[in-house]
Amino acid sequence: MSLFWRIFSLNAAGLIVAAALLLGPVTVSTPVLPGEALVVVGGLAALLAVNAVVLRVGLAPLAALGRAMATADLLRPGTRPEVAGPAEAATLITTYNTMLDRLETERATSAARALSAQESERHRIARELHDEVGQTLTAVLLQLKRLADRAPDELRDEVGHAQEATRAGLDEIRRIARRLRPGVLEELGLASALRALATEFTAHGLTVRHDVHGDLPPLPQETELVVYRVAQEGLTNTARHSGADRAELRLEPVADGVELLVRDNGNGLGARPEGAGIGGMRERALLVGAVLTLEPAPEQGTDVRLRIPLTAGSR
Repeated sequence: MSLFWRIFSLNAAGLIVAAALLLGPVTVSTPVLPGEALVVVGGLAALLAVNAVVLRVGLAPLAALGRAMATADLLRPGTRPEVAGPAEAATLITTYNTMLDRLETERATSAARALSAQESERHRIARELHDEVGQTLTAVLLQLKRLADRAPDELRDEVGHAQEATRAGLDEIRRIARRLRPGVLEELGLASALRALATEFTAHGLTVRHDVHGDLPPLPQETELVVYRVAQEGLTNTARHSGADRAELRLEPVADGVELLVRDNGNGLGARPEGAGIGGMRERALLVGAVLTLEPAPEQGTDVRLRIPLTAGSR
């Protein structure tokens, strides 16, 4: 029964009963006698109580829908309010759930296009850095070497400093190019790429221990890229924001798929809102049907877990 007919039927029943009583044995004198006032007040209280119960029960699904709408997050899909209540409320909840399904599908599609374009742009920039800027700096380094061989003694120290600065800039450009385009991932596979990533971050007071199992199920190329990027972003956050001196990078098969774990002993998540880096990790996880969770580590720090079901990650 719809909410309208519930409320109308209740009110109609109350009015009919009141009219029948007034036309029958119940009368109201002037002035009103105490017994008559008690009967009228009691009947009114009963009618209001029943009205309140019917409205509370009928509007409860709408209140639940309001809470679901206030806490909806497209980066954490799958949560839907239960379809219940009168016809109007059930129709509204069903429409809202359908809208969420459509929004999540459209968001996933647009995010896939955006991330694909981002990876293409990363590859282009990395290639230009390596092929153009890197070769230019290499040529400059060779010219400085020839200049140092012919420079007078009073200038050799300055030329040497210029060589060291150029060599450091060349190494930095190569490092940036590797981070933009993980060639080791394409050439040697995911396990080797994660080990190289852990070695790269083992510097500047941070020690990264890696445990990458070799008996992993085969994963599609886009899934391997998501795993690598999530590990890279997790270690970047650890190095920049956590204040940790130890981190762990683990990739292992689990009962229903593959799980990546990035754990540190830093300051933890605290009450800070999630930044763009975590949002990017959630976007990437959604692309391959994975589940990303961030939670406190068992002792101290933060656990970043990426669980990829076999149905989503297997070939």
